[in-house]
Amino acid sequence: MGLWTLLEGCLLLANALAILNEDRVLAPRGWSFQEYSGVRRKSLKGQIIGLIYAAQYLRVPLILLNLLCILVKLVSG
Repeated sequence: MGLWTLLEGCLLLANALAILNEDRVLAPRGWSFQEYSGVRRKSLKGQIIGLIYAAQYLRVPLILLNLLCILVKLVSG
């Protein structure tokens, strides 16, 4: 496993977090943004919720990274 494979895996994980819908997926399970804004920011659940919302906020850079990854795959293979 190389560094490129690890970076692709992180990109896929970021994509998975970015497409989660708050109303249909996160809120019914108690993972909404209101949970994050409370006192529990330092807990593991609060950190994961913050990571999900950061990935959703950075969708445009994710699109650009996906395009770059696709271009590298097309050129190299």
